[in-house]
Amino acid sequence: MKIERFQTLVSKNPDNELFRFSLAQALIDDERHEEAIEQLDFCINKKDDWMMAEILKGKSLLALSRPADAKPVLERALHLAVDQHHEAPEAEVRKLLESL
Repeated sequence: MKIERFQTLVSKNPDNELFRFSLAQALIDDERHEEAIEQLDFCINKKDDWMMAEILKGKSLLALSRPADAKPVLERALHLAVDQHHEAPEAEVRKLLESL
């Protein structure tokens, strides 16, 4: 239900990165990681300092058993978390990177 709602919003507002981010979250909740990554890439291309989009992309890549692809994404997310003084996301990303 959430996916369809956000797909409709994205189809009506294709340049709206907030709708695309919400769609990505719904897709992740449904374990549709490839589709989520497409939406997250749009968000990251629109706002290159969007830490949460980077984190979710990295986690989706890990869920798809693509750790080599996830590592640089998570490293960028860590850099953003440190720069933006977000301690909880920083700790989460450090833990993910340690597991690689």
